[in-house]
Amino acid sequence: MAIYAISDLHLSFSDNKPMDIFGLNWQNHTEKIKDNWKNKITDKDLVLLPGDFSWATHLKDTYKDFEYLNNLSGKKLLLKGNHDYWWTTLKKMRKYLEENHFENINFIYNNSYIYEDKIIVGTRGWQNETTKEDIKMIKRENIRLELSIKDGIKKFGKDKEIIVCMHYPPFNNNKEFLNTMKKYNVNTCIYGHLHGEVAHKEVKEGKIEGINFKLVSCDYTGFNTCKIK
Repeated sequence: MAIYAISDLHLSFSDNKPMDIFGLNWQNHTEKIKDNWKNKITDKDLVLLPGDFSWATHLKDTYKDFEYLNNLSGKKLLLKGNHDYWWTTLKKMRKYLEENHFENINFIYNNSYIYEDKIIVGTRGWQNETTKEDIKMIKRENIRLELSIKDGIKKFGKDKEIIVCMHYPPFNNNKEFLNTMKKYNVNTCIYGHLHGEVAHKEVKEGKIEGINFKLVSCDYTGFNTCKIK
């Protein structure tokens, strides 16, 4: 049993939005993901998907995208990305999955999970601060991150290893997210959002101030899941 991660699938089975504007490597990317997934993931594994899962605007239009994911092996936890416009309340999303018999998917949304003695938490995050609105959003997202971590510690104990999922890179100027993770001795943080050669040049990975960071955007990983634990 292992924990894997891959983000930014940008599925659009019901609303064709080609991703090859970011490079020819995006052509047939859903087939690449599926083939790589089948060669690695078992039903006992957990896969974290930190954002930009579907291009759908409304939850009712995500059926084919969730069907694709549900048919892949393993348990999955989804986080909200900046393009997940279909995202609604946890209650409504879980009800939708239940009604459509998608049984191996759940959501990270102001909550936490435990898997193999690892606490899984997270929040979307935000882009770096350039306006007052950006600063406001970063503070809000940082509060959500801390609430998610506290929820995990309260439910599962403070002696567990913590894995943080974020969509945006967590390296803003004032280090709010980094400081919160350090405060609670977070071990690992995965993130997505960055696409293309130019953006990938800005990637920060490895151990930074005691925390292991990993970019898991699918085009960065070669449309393959990355083993986290």
